[in-house]
Formats: sequence, structure tokens, C-alpha cells
Amino acid sequence: MPKLKTRSGAKKRFQVKKSGKVKFAKAFGKHLFTHAKSAGQDRRHCGTGHLRDMDAKKVIKELFPYGG
Repeated sequence: MPKLKTRSGAKKRFQVKKSGKVKFAKAFGKHLFTHAKSAGQDRRHCGTGHLRDMDAKKVIKELFPYGG
């Protein structure tokens, strides 16, 4: 049996932690700083987050053949 390949798009976007949680970068926080976004939106969209359990399970099963 040949080795299975990880989806290259997934490895750039997600990181599977030891606890089984999947970390991701939040959208809408990288540019458009002069755009009319409120300060609350800026805070909510910056940094990283963790996927919910049901979504993390799908990502690990379908995109990371060896569990990340």
C-alpha cells in the first residue's frame, strides 16, 4: 500500500493539536484596515480560533489521512 498524501491546501490552513483540536486563522483580518469595519469586528476577526468538534472531526478524517 502506498503512503497517503495530506491535502496540501489543508496543511496550509489548519494545524491539528495534540488534544485533537484543529486550529485555524480567522478570515477578514489581514487587510482592508481603512475599510469601515468597527473596532469590535477588527478584534473578532484577528488571530486564530479552533474548529468546533464536529467540523474538526471532518477535517481530520477527510484531509489528514494520518490524523494530522
